[in-house]
Amino acid sequence: MLSQDIKYLSGVGPRRSELLKKELGITTYGDLLEYFPYKYVDRSRVYSIDELYHMTTEMPFVQVKATILSFEEFDMGYRKKRIIAHASDGHGIADIVWFNGTKYIYNNYHVGKEYIIFGRPTMYNGRIQFSHPDIDEATKLELSEMGMQPYYMTTEKMKKSGVNSRAMEKLTKTLLQKLTAPLKETLPPFITQRLHLISRDEAMRLIHYPKTIEDTQRAQVRLKFEELFYVQLNILRYASDHRRKYRGYIFEHVGALFNGFYHNNLPFELTGAQKRVIREIREDMRSGRQMNRLLQGDVGSGKTLVALMSMLIAIDNGFQACIMAPTEILAEQHLATIKDFLKGMSLRVELLTGVVKGKRREEILQGLANGEVNILVGTHAVIEDNVQFRRLGFAVIDEQHRFGVAQRAKLWEKSQNPPHILVMTATPIPRTLAMTIYGDLDVSVIDELPPGRKPVQTIHKFDNQTASLYNGIRQQIRQGRQVYIVFPLIQESEKMDLQNLEQGFEALRGIFPEFRLSKVHGKMKSKEKEVEMQRFVNGETQILVATTVIEVGVNVPNASVMVILDAQRFGLSQLHQLRGRVGRGADQSYCILVTNRNLAKETAKRIDIMCQTNDGFQIAEADLKLRGPGDLEGTQQSGIAFDLKIADIARDGQIVQLARDEAQTIIDNDPTCIKPEYALLWNRLAEIRKTNINWGAIS
Repeated sequence: MLSQDIKYLSGVGPRRSELLKKELGITTYGDLLEYFPYKYVDRSRVYSIDELYHMTTEMPFVQVKATILSFEEFDMGYRKKRIIAHASDGHGIADIVWFNGTKYIYNNYHVGKEYIIFGRPTMYNGRIQFSHPDIDEATKLELSEMGMQPYYMTTEKMKKSGVNSRAMEKLTKTLLQKLTAPLKETLPPFITQRLHLISRDEAMRLIHYPKTIEDTQRAQVRLKFEELFYVQLNILRYASDHRRKYRGYIFEHVGALFNGFYHNNLPFELTGAQKRVIREIREDMRSGRQMNRLLQGDVGSGKTLVALMSMLIAIDNGFQACIMAPTEILAEQHLATIKDFLKGMSLRVELLTGVVKGKRREEILQGLANGEVNILVGTHAVIEDNVQFRRLGFAVIDEQHRFGVAQRAKLWEKSQNPPHILVMTATPIPRTLAMTIYGDLDVSVIDELPPGRKPVQTIHKFDNQTASLYNGIRQQIRQGRQVYIVFPLIQESEKMDLQNLEQGFEALRGIFPEFRLSKVHGKMKSKEKEVEMQRFVNGETQILVATTVIEVGVNVPNASVMVILDAQRFGLSQLHQLRGRVGRGADQSYCILVTNRNLAKETAKRIDIMCQTNDGFQIAEADLKLRGPGDLEGTQQSGIAFDLKIADIARDGQIVQLARDEAQTIIDNDPTCIKPEYALLWNRLAEIRKTNINWGAIS
C-alpha cells in the first residue's frame, strides 16, 4: 500500500497530488508517511482569557473556548477590510482579527456560537488579540483527542492552494486510519530490544499523533536512529568492500630522499600533531591496503608539509606522486611552496594547469610517462585522459569538496593499482559530520599551529566607524605590513545592497593615495589575476582589494590585516577561511569584520563567535548548528545524499555515534553480507539504495 500513488488518497486527487509532488517531492503514500512534523503544540489544555492577561513573557500558542459576541469592520483602503470579532469565555474578552477573507469569515463564524480559538495571543490597546488563529466549532473538536498537534512545513504555493499544515495533518490522519495492518519492521529485535527502541509501526503513528511530549521523544529517537543507522551501514559496508577488493602499493622503506629532507631541508621542528599524522600515513602505506585518509587541519597548520613528506616516501619506493588543487592560484601556490621546501634536492616537480600549453605541456606529459617527473602539481588538468604516469603511487587532493566523486575516481585510472589517496581540507569538519559524509575515510587531524604563531585578533566594527579603521590600516602599512580588503561581490546586485568592488576599489584609491593597490576577482583572466597577485606577494602593492577568490591558497606572511566588508553576508566557515590568510608571519595580525548596525540575531551570533575563538573546529560546530549540514560548503558535492528526513547531524551527535557503533558491529560480524540473521538489514539497505540514488562513495 505504501507504494500507491498519493492521488488515490481521500482528500488529494490529481490537482493536489501535482502540488505535493512539485513542492515536497511526495508521490506515494510512503512519502507522505515519511514527511515528518517539524514541531508540536500542546492542544490538551484550554486557557481562560483572564489567565492570558497575567502572562508577562512572550505568550506561547494557546487555545481558549469562547463565544463570539459581535463583529466590527474597519476600512483599510481600496477593497480591503480589517474584521474584528469580540469573543468571551465568561472570564474575559479577546479580539480575533482578520486582514482578509471577509466572505469566508461571515460564512463560517457566527455570533452566539462557541468556538475553540487557537493561536499566539498578543496584547494590543490593552486587549488580548489573536490574528488569523485556527478556529473550530467547540462541539466538533474533541480536545482530549488533540494531544500534541503536529505542524508540517508547507510552501507559499501550497498555502495559496489551501494545503497548509492543518491540511497536511488531515491527510496524514486519513492515511494512518487506512493502514490497519502494522507497518513492516525494519530493524531486528536484537537491536530494538537492546537499545529499548519502540517498533517502527508505533513510532510512525506517534510521530504524527503523539498524546504527550514523551510520545514524540520515543518516536523521534527510534526514527532518527533507524535513518542514521542505515546511512552508516551503507558507508561502512562500502568501506569494508573497498578494503577487501583493493590492494595498495606497499612502501616498505623510508629512504634517502625523506631522510635527507628531514635532516637538511626541514625549515623548523615538526609539531607533535604533524609527527603523529605522518606516522598514521606511514602505517597505511606499508599495510598492503590502499590508503584513503582525510587530513583535516586549520589554515596554516602545515598540511602541505605533511603531504610533501608523505610523497617523498612514495618517491623513495620508486613511485611518482601528484597533488590536485581546485584552482590555478592554489596549484601555483603549492608548486612554489614545494619547490621552496625541496631547494637543493634533485627532484623534478612540474605544474600542469589549463594555461600550460604547446611544447611545455608536451615535455611535462613525456616526463610523466617516462617517470622523470617525480611530483606533478595541477588542477583538473591532472585527470585528463592524455595525462599518463609511469608509476603513480601517491595522490593528494586538496580542498576535496571542490571535486566531484567521478573526477576523483579518474585519478585511480592513472595507475595499475589505485594509488594511496590523501584528501586534505582546511575547512574543519565537526566530528558527527565527518563520520557521516567522510565515513569511509580514515581521519587524521593536525590540531596544533607551528610554534611562534600569534593568534589573529578579530575585531567587529560597524560601517560608520571607517575613519578609525582607515587610520589603523595606515599605521600597519607604515610599519611595513600589507592589507587585504575583501568585498562580497564583483558587480552590483539589484537584489542585495552590497558594496561594489569596482566602485570600492576606486574609492579606496582616493582614501589611500599614498599607497599602491592591487585588485583581484573571479571574472579576471588567469594571467591578469596572476600579475596582480604577484605584485602583492612581491610587496609592490600594499593593499589587495579582492573577492573571496583569495579564500584559499594565498600565502603572504607579511600581510597582517584582513578587512572583510559586509561580513554579515558570509558564512562562518568562509569568514574563518578568509581570516586564515593573515597570521602567517611572526607579527600580530588582525581580522576586521565590518557590518551594518541592523544585524539579525543569528548574524550577530556568527560575528560574536568569530571574535571569541580562532579554533576552526569550534567554529565548524557552531556553523553546523546555525546552518545545518546541507548548507555547509562542500557537503552537497560530497557524493553522499544529505536529504535526511528526521535526523539532524548538528543536534543528534550521540545518535550518530550510537548508529555508527551498531553498524560497525554488523560489518565486523558479517563483512560479506551473507549471514541469515542479518538478512533483514541487507534487504532493507538494498531497498533504500534503490530509492536514494545519490548515495555513493566518497574517495
